[in-house]
Amino acid sequence: MRDLPLPTLPLSELSANHTGDARSARRLLHPSSDAQPSARQPIEVVWARTEEDVRAAQRLRYEVFATEMGARLSVPAGSPAEHDIDLFDPYCEHLLVRLGGTGSEPGQVIGTYRVLTPESAQRIGGLYSETEFDLTRLRHLRGKMVELGRSCVHPDHRSGGAIMALWGALAEFMVRNDLDTMIGCASISMRDGGHVAASLWEQLRQTHLAPIELQVRPRLPLPVEELDRHLNVEPPALIKGYLRVGAKVLGAPAWDPDFNTADLPMLMRIADLPARYRKHFLGA
Repeated sequence: MRDLPLPTLPLSELSANHTGDARSARRLLHPSSDAQPSARQPIEVVWARTEEDVRAAQRLRYEVFATEMGARLSVPAGSPAEHDIDLFDPYCEHLLVRLGGTGSEPGQVIGTYRVLTPESAQRIGGLYSETEFDLTRLRHLRGKMVELGRSCVHPDHRSGGAIMALWGALAEFMVRNDLDTMIGCASISMRDGGHVAASLWEQLRQTHLAPIELQVRPRLPLPVEELDRHLNVEPPALIKGYLRVGAKVLGAPAWDPDFNTADLPMLMRIADLPARYRKHFLGA
């Protein structure tokens, strides 16, 4: 994925204005009984407070993106080995799911999201998504729009509990900070050459495409016209989850050659949450 050549901010400026006090930023949850056996212990949802918290998220990202998926990660000079780091990280809030720790030792990080707030996007000069898409039509939403990115869950904990915990904390964060819109890129593997991604786009444009006034254009489009667009495919679990909570696809996928993925631009508004998810995440 492409980086913007911009300066970084010290970690001490992270989370100062957005994540609230320790009580609002930390919750203990117990995954449901249908979770995988290794994931049945309590999990803790926290916002990163220290550099080591962020490093733990970056190590998990490296494990998932580079080791598991084979992404070619480009990191700033001087970065520690086996960490996924880019120049947006110091501007972002980092949400972590940990296994319950023992004593003073924090538990293993098994899931993470990073969140770029409107104020931080102004400081860095834009959104990560703008390296992949022209977002001009979304400018009227930017004042209350956050960007979600670098989401991943450890392969041993993908039964649903970790991602639901992350989403619950994100919804709470949005309401607490008077934010109403989330944007991000949902990735589809191109190990098959892109046919699954092209077919999924062909399906979703019929059922979940945003209205024209919100649609965006990829800077490096996936050449869907040259691919098989008629496969009967299921959306990846994360995309299926986004659609279930009311997200819309903003346009055709971009091709990310470094991660070897097709990236769909997606947007979700708190107002579009279905009633049962509004009650689950917001208690309303």
